Amino acid sequence: MTPGGEPLLHPAELSHAVPRHRAKVGSLGCLCKTNSFSSSICDDTSIELFDVKEEEIVSLEEADHLRPLETPISHPNKKLFYSVGSQYPGHLSSEHPTRDRKRLVSWGGMEQHAFEISSTPSRVQEKLQERLSRSQGARHKSGQLDDNVFREQNPRLIYIDDPKRTNDKFEFSSNEIRTSKYTLITFLPKNLFIQFHRVAYLYFLAIAALNQLPPLAVFGRTVSLFPLLFVLTVTAVKDGYEDWRRHRSDRKENNREALVFQSGQFEPKKWKKIQAGEVVKIWANETIPCDMVLLGTSDPSGIAYIQTMNLDGESNLKTRYARQETASVVANCGSISGLVRCEQPNRNIYEFTANMEFRGHKFPLSQSNIILRGCQLKNTEWVIGVVVYTGQETKAMLNSAASPAKRSKLEGYMNRETLWLSIFLLIMCSVVALGMGLWLERHKEQLDTLPYYRKRYFTQGRKDGKRYKYYGIAMETFFSFLSSIIVFQIMIPISLYITMELVRLGQSYFMIGDKHMYDSSTDSRFQCRSLNINEDLGQIRYIFSDKTGTLTQNKMEFRRASVHGKNYGASLLPAESLHEVNVAGFPRRWKLQSEISVDLELMGMLHKDVDGEDKIAAHEFFLTLAACNTVIPIITPGLPAGDPGCDLLENMEEIVYQGESPDEQALVAAASAYGYTLCERTSGHIVVDVNGQKLRLDVLGLHEFDSVRKRMSVVIRFPDNSVKVLVKGADISMFSTFAKGTENDDFIRISTQGHLTQYSSLGLRTLVVAARDLIGEELEEWQCMYEDASTSLTDRAAKLRQTAALVECNLRLLGATGIEDKLQDGVPEAIESLRQAGIKVWVLTGDKQETAISIGLSCKLLTTDMHQIIINGSAEDECRNLLLEAKSKYCHNPSNCSDQQWKWTKDAAMDYLGILDYSKTGNRSAWSFGKEESMGSPSLALIIDGTSLVYILEKDLEAELFELATACRVVLCCRVAPLQKAGVVDLVKSRTDDMTLAIGDGANDVSMIQMADVGVGICGQEGRQAVMASDFAMGQFRFLKRLLLVHGHWNYQRVGYLVLYNFYRNAVFVFMLFWYILCTAFSTTSALTDWSSVFYSVIYTSVPTIVVGILDKDLSHRTLLQHPKLYGAGHRQESYNLHLFWFTMLDTLWQSLFLFYIPLYTYRGSSIDIWSLGSLWTIAVVILVNVHLAMDIQRWVTITHAAVWGSIVITYACMVVLDSIPVFPNYWTIYHLALSPTYWLTILLIIIVALLPRFFCKVVYQIIWPSDIQIAREAEAQRKRSNFEPKPGRDSG
Repeated sequence: MTPGGEPLLHPAELSHAVPRHRAKVGSLGCLCKTNSFSSSICDDTSIELFDVKEEEIVSLEEADHLRPLETPISHPNKKLFYSVGSQYPGHLSSEHPTRDRKRLVSWGGMEQHAFEISSTPSRVQEKLQERLSRSQGARHKSGQLDDNVFREQNPRLIYIDDPKRTNDKFEFSSNEIRTSKYTLITFLPKNLFIQFHRVAYLYFLAIAALNQLPPLAVFGRTVSLFPLLFVLTVTAVKDGYEDWRRHRSDRKENNREALVFQSGQFEPKKWKKIQAGEVVKIWANETIPCDMVLLGTSDPSGIAYIQTMNLDGESNLKTRYARQETASVVANCGSISGLVRCEQPNRNIYEFTANMEFRGHKFPLSQSNIILRGCQLKNTEWVIGVVVYTGQETKAMLNSAASPAKRSKLEGYMNRETLWLSIFLLIMCSVVALGMGLWLERHKEQLDTLPYYRKRYFTQGRKDGKRYKYYGIAMETFFSFLSSIIVFQIMIPISLYITMELVRLGQSYFMIGDKHMYDSSTDSRFQCRSLNINEDLGQIRYIFSDKTGTLTQNKMEFRRASVHGKNYGASLLPAESLHEVNVAGFPRRWKLQSEISVDLELMGMLHKDVDGEDKIAAHEFFLTLAACNTVIPIITPGLPAGDPGCDLLENMEEIVYQGESPDEQALVAAASAYGYTLCERTSGHIVVDVNGQKLRLDVLGLHEFDSVRKRMSVVIRFPDNSVKVLVKGADISMFSTFAKGTENDDFIRISTQGHLTQYSSLGLRTLVVAARDLIGEELEEWQCMYEDASTSLTDRAAKLRQTAALVECNLRLLGATGIEDKLQDGVPEAIESLRQAGIKVWVLTGDKQETAISIGLSCKLLTTDMHQIIINGSAEDECRNLLLEAKSKYCHNPSNCSDQQWKWTKDAAMDYLGILDYSKTGNRSAWSFGKEESMGSPSLALIIDGTSLVYILEKDLEAELFELATACRVVLCCRVAPLQKAGVVDLVKSRTDDMTLAIGDGANDVSMIQMADVGVGICGQEGRQAVMASDFAMGQFRFLKRLLLVHGHWNYQRVGYLVLYNFYRNAVFVFMLFWYILCTAFSTTSALTDWSSVFYSVIYTSVPTIVVGILDKDLSHRTLLQHPKLYGAGHRQESYNLHLFWFTMLDTLWQSLFLFYIPLYTYRGSSIDIWSLGSLWTIAVVILVNVHLAMDIQRWVTITHAAVWGSIVITYACMVVLDSIPVFPNYWTIYHLALSPTYWLTILLIIIVALLPRFFCKVVYQIIWPSDIQIAREAEAQRKRSNFEPKPGRDSG
């Protein structure tokens, strides 16, 4: 009930009432999410960082009290189970602490990742964060929160079901959101302000402004504005349409309705009117309208399941909890009034620090008690919560910043060449201005009689004798300089920016539609999330790859088990093949979603009647696998009668395990296959079906995995009232926690270590399992410490660290597991092709060194003949010595290591083409790529661990590592943290001009992806954080081969040629105008009409450029995939470089000379007027640049023909229209010219003479110095011709 007595829930809604009776339990009935750490052996500032998945593990969190034993379980068809002797004091409660770090745990010797951001960050962290910020532009700050938030800032006060009092100071925002950029009033000024951030637009704005001045009005004032207005209008329309869609989406979102408690009942209310402090009810499958603290759910234990895909991209269900104090009151129609003190709004979706005052009690709230805007309620009938953050202050809206934009390397080079063009422009303008000044000085006595430069008016009237458009030689010279800039303005190609955007858009369309990059298993297509760096895909030199989920499937299979010193799993059979009946004769009740293979010997031992040490250890081993996790079981009804095998299966229920870690799911599924099935989990207990007998275990506390302890533990009370600590973790952290035992214990430990080494060599991910009893004073001490730590608002992490250390010691070794993470299809072939293409592949993983090496061998990253350089240092001096020793041994001269690597690279570039010398063989059909030549030096593989990287990246040993790493063909980094991954990428990126690509599938890869020049996300099992942070996304690693070798090569070749051609196309037009001005007394007059000058770049020549930039292909995809070494053309910058630029400019100069002077001398002495000659120059330059383009097109298709030749037709059509307008000075000129044969012969002569040197050079180079691309083209063409030739000996009749 509310304070006024109104019930929150009507009796009809109480499908699961919670009785008031409470049994007495002498322990905490809770599952606690902790930020626990190992015993304080490790200091925060000297933490060994490991690669902990930077995703959120949402484990089952505590409810403050055990669910009353008589309470019916919320799922139908479930039986009631009771724990024996359970008692608890009602005042004891426990809550999950705020976590200092966001993390996901992949258990065992598996990937373990963590952002370790301590209160005193190390220099390497500060340096990497600074570099990340520089490389990505403005980024939002880390969402890290301080545990002492309440001491550092004023908390937000939320009065439950009292929005008026909560908002009395109007300090909270409304729940209305706004994602649009503009309003009707701000659209024009704001959009123009954003567009004019481009320097080129400011340049053309200045040109247009100059043309408005009377002394400088070279073109018509309206005409001069047309190009800039066209570009601005197109961009504004696009931006306006996108923003209109945002407005529409905002209106739809803000006008959705939710049930809000008003006037004693829940009534619909629009989202935008919801206020902080109101109580809201959400039904199943509905979207959460604001950030809410849970008060109660349809489940009596207060559990709710949510899907956070809209927030972090993850599809797995996450668990949230209502405090048992409020959940029981809501379920019993009690009044809800209280106070929530919470932190101020922030971006961190993985933390929430607050406490609640309710009925005289004060208890903490954590991230597990809040549901965020944008999430969806799943598998829960309803939830009720109080609103704490609304509108723009919700965590979802605070995290809505766009990904930083990247700029392509080729675009940087283009800006360099644009600077050269600007210099050309200034030189030409200076020549014209100087010529003008000298000409005026020479003819200054004649200026009164010259029509253009006369000083005074000749006409009779009031202006007679007055000055006429003459400002003196100095000013006329200055005006001539400015006028020349206006005339030559298209030397800087404004149209190139739009052309490149359209071309990249077209390229992305075909990449997205490539059926060879479609992943049917995940139904995911290739995604282009950034349109600015398509051409960079053709110049990649280094690939930095995650392993788990990127090279492997991240679908774990339980393969091996070491139990009590004995190895099992050498011979496995599918569990389903055991006739669905277990060894002891009990029919199996549970059917797993996927088939699990089991070891018959181990299965038989588990079902023996005798109670030997082996069986006891095996029992506790699998019980730990089933209990020590955060997996949630979801049960579906059994198979209907009538199905095949229904006699055995009709009573079976299918069970699906939901968990954010595939490793945990695999371990729990394996335990079920051996007869230990986790079938129920609530906030205070779990139920494990042990061979048909239900075993209810009370969960007293759970110490979650973290990157310092590298293990997880759960404290369990058994029905006989005994308490055990069940622990699993990485071997490097577990073996130091075992109790000293007998010789047999030592034998078991040594045997288990041997098995772990064997599993790692097989590429399996390893995990150690242990347990211990917890009794007497130690149990009481742990309970007190656990309660204090989990409810503390200050120093919570340190207290939980000590609490975990209290019970995670003196453990008894039970065994170890080996989980297989299979390689994705096509990974070895893809890596081999990438290496043949001259790309170095570095793997950065959090796995053990042995596991990483094994995977490296299986995916052909490592070969058996490679010399492995292993750097495993535990101190700065040790790391330095290892680096220097490796350099002196393998590089012969440490100081020249980089020079030697450069030589190797250069030799490889010369040798790997495998091109035959045609001058000697004379047989082009013999062309083929040879195998990669030996470089004369041993192949090196560098293997380094995360601990060494801590010292190397922080202690200024980066230069030594870089020299050694670049001398190796393979680099494998093990046990690395996410920030270390970014550091390794930056190590290469900051010291070379080579392009880098990072590929990963998890949130721990985000920093690496954003640091690299190109970031690729894998749509995998670990959510979509990597995809959302990436530039490109795909379903499988093998698609990277096609993306780079095919699309990357095509895009680079197209865009490189596109930029050079645009420079040429505009420059030849400007040079033609320049020659004309030199022949007209430097007067900056033009023989071309204003409209012809404007239409030249916008209409006459733009379409062919775009079509060729999208569709042209120098080689087929089959050839590019068959011969990966062709990718080296991008490394050598064959399609775009400074030499090609200067060659293009020389060719442009030649063509412009003949373009101008052939018509001039052809019509010398004739009566043709200047406008007719200008018409001839216009059509001639359009035909010339299109034929020039046609000479370079590699692949002709129908649309290419239509674009190139259609462009000439459109030019003629426009000229006919313009010449038919009587008010224009060029009226009817085209009609007179077209009737003369001289006109057509002149155009033909221009084309032949202007393009002859280019044609000659192309032929000579292709015959004498052919590139590998040209050779491949000829081989491809010859192959096609041979396919069409008739077979010898075949009867033609």
